Amino acid sequence: MYHKEKSIQLKSSASALYNNLSVLRIGPRSLTHFTVVHANVVNMVSASWDGLNYSHRQLQSKEGNVATSSSLILQAAWCVLPARELLVLTSQKGIQMYESDGSIMVYWHALDSPETPTAQAVFARGIAAVQEKFVCVGVSSGSLLVFDVPSKGSNITLSEMLEEHKEPLTDLGSECSGSQEFIADLVSADDSGLLCVWKSGDDFQLLNKIPGFEVTCSSVKLWKGIVAAGYGTGQIRLYEAITGILHAEINAHARWIYSLDIAPFTGLLLSAAEDSLVRVWHLTLTPETNSVEIEHMYNECVTDTQICGAKFCDGDGYAFAVTGYDLSEIIRYTQA
Repeated sequence: MYHKEKSIQLKSSASALYNNLSVLRIGPRSLTHFTVVHANVVNMVSASWDGLNYSHRQLQSKEGNVATSSSLILQAAWCVLPARELLVLTSQKGIQMYESDGSIMVYWHALDSPETPTAQAVFARGIAAVQEKFVCVGVSSGSLLVFDVPSKGSNITLSEMLEEHKEPLTDLGSECSGSQEFIADLVSADDSGLLCVWKSGDDFQLLNKIPGFEVTCSSVKLWKGIVAAGYGTGQIRLYEAITGILHAEINAHARWIYSLDIAPFTGLLLSAAEDSLVRVWHLTLTPETNSVEIEHMYNECVTDTQICGAKFCDGDGYAFAVTGYDLSEIIRYTQA
């Protein structure tokens, strides 16, 4: 179903972080942009569709007006809003928002550091663009920060702090189908596996809480009102967002899942884990019977690689990319 393409070299290797790959496509069959985190640096690569031409850039972790920082970056992801695209970085010190090419930092939000050292680490992790103007970011305290982003300029404001989680947030997933018919448009996950389902607006509303049974949910997606959640057990669970009904539970991997992704136009689901396997599944929704089916389509063993990031490169799932811990390349696969 898929075959391996020429890899894209990185300036430095990928850190062992959940969801350590972000992809932004500029136009059909033109440029694809990738980001991969290494310690306190973000590797940015722009590649032509055929993989023959690249350009590299590295972003250093910053703290406000300080030029560089040694604080570790936990995640880098593009947030695509209707009026603009931002590159968002989360670290041990705070949240940085850049123009999509990384050229200009437009916003900096510092995290509250305790006066005295505590056993609790301080960091931000989990990034999602929601609806017309919101960028949401998770924090280790369990808070979910909602930023109101204008169509241009740097007048970004923290509009809300949502306090339903008690454990560090791991990932956020916004409704990716592009349809306005679904009430839920954001799901947040934490270290205990708890999922919170939200409706966005000037005041975000909590719609549902789905318990996690004390197993970390490391990656979460929301598609057509269905939550796809990947866990430290290697399981994938499919829930109905509004009701919390469990539609399917799959023992997808032998080790910790590090990344999930959905191709919104086709319902293909990508999963990747520490067991060196990348799997492609197909989700089928039948509204008449309120049922969800999942079918295994493809798997690829990335030999001797602890996979930490996997993303589709397009909305159809025609191609996907993979990163691995201590690997200085992005491995690409396209449909045969």
